[in-house]
Amino acid sequence: MEFEEKTLKSEKIFDGVLLHLVREEVLLPNGKTSVREMIRHPGAVAMIPFTSDGKMVMVRQFRKPLDRTVVEIPAGKLETSDAEPLLAAIRELEEETDYRAEKWSELTVFYPTPAYLDEKITIYLAEGLTKVENSLPMDEDEFIEILELTYDEAKALQESGEICDSKTIYAMLFWEMRLLRERIEE
Repeated sequence: MEFEEKTLKSEKIFDGVLLHLVREEVLLPNGKTSVREMIRHPGAVAMIPFTSDGKMVMVRQFRKPLDRTVVEIPAGKLETSDAEPLLAAIRELEEETDYRAEKWSELTVFYPTPAYLDEKITIYLAEGLTKVENSLPMDEDEFIEILELTYDEAKALQESGEICDSKTIYAMLFWEMRLLRERIEE
């Protein structure tokens, strides 16, 4: 069976600073037409940073779409100057947490909401953290509290709903699997 939808007509509905809304008329595999509304996004990176004592660095910040404060792993959007996601991850980790990582590993790439959003998030493991005294400045519109959490502290925040986004829930599952693997290897 063929699944591809061919674009017949594309119209920009909104061209924002970060997001761009597009409406497309598409030809379906069965010969009928339909309308797709999509949000275009430049992509993002997220980091799972572990301190030398096994804590994960997270950030607490207000998220206007939810109208509340949440706890997340550090993350940021790709800038046009970012030749590759790893460079953005290195920059964002320092901007948001005042840490630099000695070792970086790409863990996964995923699309959080592919039904209407083309945002691609690359998640990196960041290890060998060192605190930076004169770190890169945060964006002017960011107000962040840096947290260093044990697994139990982070799990309690997830259970309370303060950790609620997909990238951080992925980080929690990664952490849980890592802890289980360590127990098995003991």
